[in-house]
Amino acid sequence: MIEPADDNRPACQLYLISPLDVGGSFPDRLARALDAGEVAAFQFRVKGIDEHAAAALAEPLQRICNDRAVAFIVNDSISLAKRLGADGVHLGQDDGDIADARARLGRDAQIGVTCHASRHLAMEAGEAGADYVAFGAFFETQTKQTEHRAELETLTWWQAVFEIPCVAIGGITPQNCGPLVQAGADFLAVSGAVWNGDEVAAVRAFHEAIAAARG
Repeated sequence: MIEPADDNRPACQLYLISPLDVGGSFPDRLARALDAGEVAAFQFRVKGIDEHAAAALAEPLQRICNDRAVAFIVNDSISLAKRLGADGVHLGQDDGDIADARARLGRDAQIGVTCHASRHLAMEAGEAGADYVAFGAFFETQTKQTEHRAELETLTWWQAVFEIPCVAIGGITPQNCGPLVQAGADFLAVSGAVWNGDEVAAVRAFHEAIAAARG
């Protein structure tokens, strides 16, 4: 689950985000990725299809995650998260209200919020009951259009002031993730760096890079 690191968990963990196309052989790819190294969470992110079709695509992926004790998080849609009995939902700034998500999904649901590069938005999300906040983009990314560029100092500031975990997102690769780990990211949210190539090799490379950054 998306929780702060403790003595029994690494100081920075992987949070995989799906590609937009999760049909075909993707369930097998997801299983291989999750078996390649520890992953804390998987976010189901699809666009432009109705909820019934999304649920059909999500169900095999959710089973794969459940079998491996990986949190299954739905992007944007509180209603789809409730329908699936997902572990949580990730909300953009225009995707719903934290209080509504909590009321509909229950107190144990993991609710994350995109905060871009804004300390103010992150503080508001924390005060409203978010379980984690996501900052980014930190690097150029082809996964989605981004208007905001976050700074490493934001991660360091957040860690010094708040206990709620923070997620770094946006163009993160094994080659550039070290400074994010050192700055205090609890989780690295990654997509293209894993799914645009060999997912097994990528997950292993991330683990090696995280370990190296921690010294």
